[in-house]
Amino acid sequence: MFVMGKLALVSAKYVITALMHTEGVVEKPDVIGAIFGQTEGLLGKDMELRELQKSGRIGRIEVDTKVVNGKTEARITVPSSLDKTETAIIAAAIETIERIGPCNGKIAVEKIEDVRVSKKGYIQERAKEILSKFMDSETSSQELTDEIKSSVRSSKIINWGPDKLDAGPGVDSARELILVEGRADVLTLLRNGVNNVISTNGTSIPKSLADLMSKKVTIAFVDGDRGGDLIIKALSHIGKLDFVARAPDGKEVEELTSKEVFKALRAREPFKQPSRQSPRIVSRAPRQSPARFRKPAMKIRVPKDSRELFIKSLKAVTGSGQAEVFDTKHKLLGRVPVKSIKAITGLGDVFAVIVDGVIDDNILFTVKKVNARYLVCKNSRATKRLRGLTVISEKDLQ
Repeated sequence: MFVMGKLALVSAKYVITALMHTEGVVEKPDVIGAIFGQTEGLLGKDMELRELQKSGRIGRIEVDTKVVNGKTEARITVPSSLDKTETAIIAAAIETIERIGPCNGKIAVEKIEDVRVSKKGYIQERAKEILSKFMDSETSSQELTDEIKSSVRSSKIINWGPDKLDAGPGVDSARELILVEGRADVLTLLRNGVNNVISTNGTSIPKSLADLMSKKVTIAFVDGDRGGDLIIKALSHIGKLDFVARAPDGKEVEELTSKEVFKALRAREPFKQPSRQSPRIVSRAPRQSPARFRKPAMKIRVPKDSRELFIKSLKAVTGSGQAEVFDTKHKLLGRVPVKSIKAITGLGDVFAVIVDGVIDDNILFTVKKVNARYLVCKNSRATKRLRGLTVISEKDLQ
């Protein structure tokens, strides 16, 4: 194998490698002497090794000897800047040596290596390493811009009010106020240029927020889990709440991308403030009230031609966490996870949506957006009734 550091020549093209065997013990000077002495006069004056070495066309001859069982073995390397033919002639001349020092010996050329090929291979591999490191460290102008903007926006966080709540610099001046759970959520919105944001300090919401909420249009921006519902409930008891924006199901506000943040804020829904009236004392009706005072339970009418489809589909999705969507011809349009039910909003000609589990108002509004006529589920926790959409539970199909 070619080793760049051992070459004495600046412009070496080839390296001759030869193996030597002798019948006795010889040393390196014996080998060098034999090479120069026994090739002298063989090839003419222009090809004398001594003259070629003086002119720099043959480099320093290296000999690595090893004695084994009273015999000597050696590896000989000869660098050459001659052309291919002349180098081959020098190699053949070296093989004519028959005596080395006091011993009989034999030299056989193992190979002639093209140094330029080795250099090209080294250059190629090294270039790959250099390019790889360069590309890893390269930062695009857009990334640099985003990083600077993010750093500047994050530095704008302030402590608001007597409770030192984490907030953006626009909470006092903006017409709208966005309420989030904690500091990480505030930072996420600041990084995306939303400055009218304030932390509620979890569910232990301080009373100092109530006065601020009464002066502004308030938007609760909460996580897409049960914790988000608790924040909304706590805020509704503290002050005025106008809108609710939610992160996608199972996600937290601090995890959202810029696109997800603005999509959630645009999709905010009005919040219906719970009644604060004092409960009225009503006398309990007698256990056996007359039939004329009893309000009969509303019976859900299930279309005969669809009952079998609803029963079969509900059974198929039970326990799967999935929802099936059918068109007006009872053809299956697709199947989506219940957590991603909003994915159906792009569909048309929807007749019915069959959902695994218990539905809530969010699912109800999503299904209404695709103009479906029926929403079938195991049970309903929805508090709303929407015109044109019939909710059918499992017991209605029995």
